[in-house]
Amino acid sequence: MDLDYTVSTAKPYREAVEAVIGSAEAHGFRVQFVHDVAETLAEKGFDRAPVSIIEMCNAGFASKVLDADITIGLMLPCPVMVYEKDDQVWIATMRPSLIAQFFPDAEIGSVADEVEGRMVAIIDSAAE
Repeated sequence: MDLDYTVSTAKPYREAVEAVIGSAEAHGFRVQFVHDVAETLAEKGFDRAPVSIIEMCNAGFASKVLDADITIGLMLPCPVMVYEKDDQVWIATMRPSLIAQFFPDAEIGSVADEVEGRMVAIIDSAAE
């Protein structure tokens, strides 16, 4: 299984970021913060192609996994990255189902699979 789920989009970078935000909300996730990584690096003198990390959370899912093992909080909230590479805009996330492998005793496989399904839907909808 791949570590990430990544798709390309024909949308311009800024439009793709906004599409991810709107799609997250439409799928029951709250966007907590948008990190403009390229802007932050530029402030320190490092120029790079656009890249943002959008942190999002669904309170119900977060509560379930934290009840199973509080240290799963080290992997929250769910990040989605929008970036430009090779003149193409990409939208990506780490597969939440992999979290279950890091915490086998927590038995969160079904929750992680459900979150992954929603994250894929968020990305696919944003990329359209």
